[in-house]
Amino acid sequence: MSVESAARRPSPIELERRAFRKKQSGRSVAVSFGSTLVFAVVIYFTVINTPGWERVQQAFFNVDVLVGAWPRVIEGLWLNIRVLFFAAIGVLIIALLLATLRTLRGPVFFPLRAFAAGYTDLFRGMPLIIVLYLVGFGVPGLGALPRMPLEFWGTIALILTYSAYVSEVFRAGIESVHPSQRLAARSLGLNYGQTLRMIVMPQAIRKVTPALMNDFIAMQKDVGLISVLGAVDAVRAAQIETAQAFNFTPYVLAGLLFVLMALPMIRLTDWYSARLRDREQAGSTV
Repeated sequence: MSVESAARRPSPIELERRAFRKKQSGRSVAVSFGSTLVFAVVIYFTVINTPGWERVQQAFFNVDVLVGAWPRVIEGLWLNIRVLFFAAIGVLIIALLLATLRTLRGPVFFPLRAFAAGYTDLFRGMPLIIVLYLVGFGVPGLGALPRMPLEFWGTIALILTYSAYVSEVFRAGIESVHPSQRLAARSLGLNYGQTLRMIVMPQAIRKVTPALMNDFIAMQKDVGLISVLGAVDAVRAAQIETAQAFNFTPYVLAGLLFVLMALPMIRLTDWYSARLRDREQAGSTV
């Protein structure tokens, strides 16, 4: 055995420590699984032994009604996905523009900063459902635009509201970059736009990505509010099926589908947040 390979081989004490940590990890997993199973069993028997469980089960968890409502609700969910796709693109573009306007320096840009500040104040303060009514029923009433589908106006309302929230997230990221980096970039000959695009924005977006993901998850949920305009999305389809069957199970089905749609992004957000935390605390004892 060479000296180098002997030096790389863990000592018996280190091997013993690794075996102990592995045993402790396996024990933790077993305890977690067992406690979760016991908790689930206790909740299950508590719920099914309540006096009104049979009535609730028939009203909200009727399998026959669920199967009958599935085609219409899943078709409506496809409309929600389309609206979410275009709304996310619109929010990203407008929010970046607003954040850039709010970070402009110099008195000549005051009107632009004031416009961006007024926009974010207005749409962050106004409830989304009121924006939906104003945009969905008010703007078409002007008669200045051709007739558009209801989901189009719902998408516009989502973009107006969520771009105000997301622009503030972007602005926080931009302002978190230390001014010395801007000064260093300008000293190297980069103009304001180049400094913002190549130095500031990459760092700002990396810092605020978990917050942006949370806003996207919130928007996934609020996409269902376009049903107030009459668009037959998953929630509206569930409402129609509920009225026909005199049963609330279609609403439960629509809610579960929204949860399933949000789960991948929720897990991705958790994973990315943990990755950022580990990277920032690398070598630390915190």
